[in-house]
Amino acid sequence: MSAMVAAVVLAAGASTRFGSPKQQLLLAPVLTRVRRATSIDDIVVVLGAHDVETDARAIRCPDWDRGPGASLRCGLAGLPPDAEAAVVVLADGPALSPEAINRVVAAWLDGDSDVVAASYDGNRGHPVVVGRRIWARVPDEGARALEPTLVPCDDLGSPGDVNTPADLAGRVRESGAE
Repeated sequence: MSAMVAAVVLAAGASTRFGSPKQQLLLAPVLTRVRRATSIDDIVVVLGAHDVETDARAIRCPDWDRGPGASLRCGLAGLPPDAEAAVVVLADGPALSPEAINRVVAAWLDGDSDVVAASYDGNRGHPVVVGRRIWARVPDEGARALEPTLVPCDDLGSPGDVNTPADLAGRVRESGAE
């Protein structure tokens, strides 16, 4: 029997550098990629600063402005009781690889670490798997404050990090979707 693994998509931020709710543009493509991952059994989207239309189950986090950890804790609290781990995904990473999700989940299943993160060029990135045993220990800084086992995903490409309209334009050019 395999473990039940859910995805928590963090989409609660204010998007101040972007100038408008970037989640409205980026959430649907990120969800499409999460749904392509064969290792995910459930998905919850955490909203906060903005109301964003989504076809996924959404949870509003009233404490979103305390930091990504507060949003993550809201998402974790909304997962089914049989979820053994959560894959943390950012709504502003439009190039997320479904295979990166599968790879970090497989490493979590095969290993003994409660936190497993994808790495790109040796740098920690997303997605990040957080085992249920440590959900109660997620600080306001989020999973970034937890020491992970790194799983190289260089061959899959970084999910990106869209903070400004220029970041988004650069992503579109890179993907050839102009």
